[in-house]
Amino acid sequence: MADQLSYLFCTRTSRDLAEKIAQYYGKELGKINFQEFSDGEFEPVLDESVRGGRVFLIGSTFPPADNLLELLLMIDAAKRASAKSITVVIPYFGLARQDRKDKPRAPIGAKLVANLLTAAGATRVMTMDLHADQIQGFFEIPVDHLYASTIFVDHIKSLNLDNLTIASPDMGGAKRAKNYAGHLGAEVVIAYKERKKANVVEEMFLIGDVVGKNVILIDDMIDTAGTLCKAAEILIEKGAKSVRAMATHGVLSGKAYDNIENSKLLEVIVTDSIPVKNNLSTKIKVLSCAPLFADVMKMVHEHQSISSKFVI
Repeated sequence: MADQLSYLFCTRTSRDLAEKIAQYYGKELGKINFQEFSDGEFEPVLDESVRGGRVFLIGSTFPPADNLLELLLMIDAAKRASAKSITVVIPYFGLARQDRKDKPRAPIGAKLVANLLTAAGATRVMTMDLHADQIQGFFEIPVDHLYASTIFVDHIKSLNLDNLTIASPDMGGAKRAKNYAGHLGAEVVIAYKERKKANVVEEMFLIGDVVGKNVILIDDMIDTAGTLCKAAEILIEKGAKSVRAMATHGVLSGKAYDNIENSKLLEVIVTDSIPVKNNLSTKIKVLSCAPLFADVMKMVHEHQSISSKFVI
């Protein structure tokens, strides 16, 4: 059983998701007073005592950088208010694509964020579908790395698709696609892409047979949707019966909504780890990750094992 009180707070841009998490958790969100200065500086102040308690701070760190800074300031506030433990719940971990030095004089942004969170006073991090699993190793504090497969697998089963095939839109996601396929008893195909620069796919080739198959593309995030839409086009050209896409994080920047609406994709399913403007495309469906995070937060607070939450 829990030996301390728990408190839930959230950043402003993640409030919708945090309210759902709080509802499933069974506790109201704590109040935060934000003081804003005319030059853009802001100061979050926790509006209740958290002394000796376990604090959960909920906030995705998608751009702009204010979202990360707001979370860091909240961690510092909780630390200075004598919270016994500070669990930072980051459904979408920003800068995760900067997980290695892939060119000269480039930063490793994901490691920098890990250092900042730890230096601010976080004692535990909870996140979902990191762009690269090894980012967990950037931390010297416990990391609960959850997977949206817990949400997506049940949804895929509910579709009752015959000739189901799981596809990865790139080589990097091949392991993820293989895991899904193994769990669902489906086949796997892979789209191989070549880029000249970020967010621009130069060429794409398909590895595998999709004739007459209902294909589901699996990815960790959708940014401009260029890769997914290109993959869907090739899959249809190669004889796929239908193409859907599932991605944990709907970044959906640039012309993403137009790209999806005008693509060969039948449906695009994402979680609410990032707020999604699903009214901009009839093809986008949002599944909530709130029950998953609420359940794991309860288990962590009550010192229970969370291994049952790892489907794939």
